[in-house]
Amino acid sequence: MSRLISRFFLWIFGWKINRTMPAEVHEKCVMICAPHTSNWDFPLAMWVMSVLKVRFRFTIKKEWMKSIGGSFFRWMGGIGIDRKPKKEGEERKSMTDAMADLFKENSKLCLMVTAEGTRSLCRQWKTGFYYVALTASVPIVLAYLDYEKKEAGIGKVIYPSGDIAADMKEIMHFYKDIKGKFPEKFSLDERYG
Repeated sequence: MSRLISRFFLWIFGWKINRTMPAEVHEKCVMICAPHTSNWDFPLAMWVMSVLKVRFRFTIKKEWMKSIGGSFFRWMGGIGIDRKPKKEGEERKSMTDAMADLFKENSKLCLMVTAEGTRSLCRQWKTGFYYVALTASVPIVLAYLDYEKKEAGIGKVIYPSGDIAADMKEIMHFYKDIKGKFPEKFSLDERYG
């Protein structure tokens, strides 16, 4: 999407962008964007990342990429995931391994995931993003949409240490004061908050 159109939409809706940009975003990273409480989160994230010149990607079932909408999903940043075994009798890849393999296949990749996994209230986040970053040896970039301040951007970079409890506590600390469009639908992960 063009930066000019993105800037226009953000201006219309009154959003400000935190333009602090860690260098890691332009190489390889797993980016989580939270809170995720509304259908508006995706277009806002697209506009913000367009203005910041970040080409993020997201995963989608490979079958969806072959449908009529495949071109649209590719344009939006979709990458098809195929977890089927290459040979008969082989074990099916885990989603974590399939996503980590994308970093081997791409010289540059900013893979965005919604750690909560849903727009509904979720008290335990999906931790697959953490293991993807750990397996692929890439940083986790913390992006945010703060509807209360109408501010969006990238706030922090975490290098997964393997101590998920410590790293997740740091992630929860970052997101604790950020408000989603529907704050009642957002919760920090109660295991680490």
